[in-house]
Amino acid sequence: MHTMREHWDGVYATKGETEVSWYQPRPERSLALINSAVPDQSAAILDVGGGTSTLVDGLLAQGYSDLTVLDVSEAALARSKARLGQRAGKVSWIVADITAWRPPRTWRVWHDRAVFHFLTATADQDAYIRALKAATAPGAMVVMSCFALDGPEKCSGLPVQRYSAAILAARIGGDFELVSQASERHLTPWQSVQNFSYAVLKRR
Repeated sequence: MHTMREHWDGVYATKGETEVSWYQPRPERSLALINSAVPDQSAAILDVGGGTSTLVDGLLAQGYSDLTVLDVSEAALARSKARLGQRAGKVSWIVADITAWRPPRTWRVWHDRAVFHFLTATADQDAYIRALKAATAPGAMVVMSCFALDGPEKCSGLPVQRYSAAILAARIGGDFELVSQASERHLTPWQSVQNFSYAVLKRR
């Protein structure tokens, strides 16, 4: 059985950016929610499972200066660095499995588009939440999205856990307050629709 790192390195080694279902030319919903939650451009932002997402490009263009991208796939992060060129030096890059990661600092914003929904085992979910708590302080904002209750049951050949914003907030736990929510009909590169639920949480 492949590890998660082997699985995702394999995906990024064999598929182009526009050949994966989660591809977005520009992650408008995530950018808008981050801008609304923390307009301060000096705020430290962590993108969990950032992979080859262009979220970091958008945040750099908007003037955010303390950016970290974490992903289990070194191959994915290498692609993002190559795309950014010299701008990659303005970003901190972490190759890690979120369920085994020990945060070395705290961030003002924790962003996760579609990592948590891959964690179908309770122990893995608990490990993610421990990392989330260790990486944030009271007042920090969390922007998370997962497949909605009517979203796909699998992604990239892996089973997922589907959520509403309320169910997701309840699973993350009482240390975080649900302050807003949104939905998104994501159109894949091959024009199929995937429904996502977004939750914005505040660390108590």
